Amino acid sequence: MIPLVYDQINHWGKDDEFFLALLKRLKVEFIADLGCGTGRWTIHLVQQGYNITAIDPNEEAIEVARIKDDSGNVKWIVGDSSDLQTNSYDAVVMTANVAQVFLTDDSWKQVIADVFRSLKMGGHFIFDTRNPLVKVWKEWEKDTTPDLAKDKQSGDPLEIYTEYEGFEGDIYTFYETVKNTKTDKVLVHEKMQLRFRNQEEFDESLKQIGFSIIETYGDWEFKYANSENGSFIYHCVK
Repeated sequence: MIPLVYDQINHWGKDDEFFLALLKRLKVEFIADLGCGTGRWTIHLVQQGYNITAIDPNEEAIEVARIKDDSGNVKWIVGDSSDLQTNSYDAVVMTANVAQVFLTDDSWKQVIADVFRSLKMGGHFIFDTRNPLVKVWKEWEKDTTPDLAKDKQSGDPLEIYTEYEGFEGDIYTFYETVKNTKTDKVLVHEKMQLRFRNQEEFDESLKQIGFSIIETYGDWEFKYANSENGSFIYHCVK
């Protein structure tokens, strides 16, 4: 996630609509947006009247989010799941496949343990992840066209290139480069890694932590997931 261009290349979509629809069904009030990034989705939650705590380890992203937030109703935190307050939230939400950035079993178990601790009894944990059986990375690797954006300060055109290294085990590595096409200067070059866990791994880890109800939807519809779905959306209850 590169704050400089993130909002320009990630637009409102079916996934955002689904998360909002699910939250409305659950009639929650206090929400933690874990891995909120630049607040692209968080701001929509505020506009819906929710009480929001938004957490991300990327200080630059949180600063971008604060600038966009004119409500004063979000508690923005540079941090991680350990900053979630105990027994405080009706729902904890992780959008945009944030679940895949936790590369080790220990880091994932720590996150879901922190989420469980932070939820009120009956609270909801909602997150999405890609289904490894669909092999979405094959489509990524076919697309060699750079994404386009603009430098918000100078107005200069930017190009975002992605280079794919591939898998080691179930961890997929790629690199993103942001270049100013007017000056030919590279502004950002970052290594990205995602872990592709299967549905059974997620189910087992969530049950071990203590979540008693686990529903999995597929591809942004209120239908139970199957092996052909590209995306899984987990809804877990404490």
